[in-house]
Amino acid sequence: MNPLTLAQASTIVDKALEHGRGAKFKPLTVVVLDAGGHRVALKREDGSSILRPQIAEGKAWGTLGMGFGGREFARRAAGGGAVFLQALMAASGGRIVPAPGGVLIRDANGAIIGAVGISGDTSDKDEMCCVAGIEAAGLNADTGE
Repeated sequence: MNPLTLAQASTIVDKALEHGRGAKFKPLTVVVLDAGGHRVALKREDGSSILRPQIAEGKAWGTLGMGFGGREFARRAAGGGAVFLQALMAASGGRIVPAPGGVLIRDANGAIIGAVGISGDTSDKDEMCCVAGIEAAGLNADTGE
């Protein structure tokens, strides 16, 4: 497994934002984390509201912590009830956001090397931008579909 590089993370952020601008999405914030949950890159577009960095990072961090994409995480959180979600929030110190828009980054061998979280538009649109950025970097996106 090769670690996620700064060059790859930068490409992911820039291409995700480019995709969002091209689609005329609302202003986005993009966070890329490495496999250990450490922030590698973050960009916040002009007009992106003040909580977007925390939401984007929570989407990415949650997918890493659970080991599957944000779409699957949202399904499991919704189906697991309040007790399950409260336990996850307690275990993570409130850092997780179980919603689409958090996407795992996998290498060619399928190993998790990081995650992207985006916040700013609907979760589905945020997720589309994550996938566009990851694929532009030549890596594999895992949304949890």
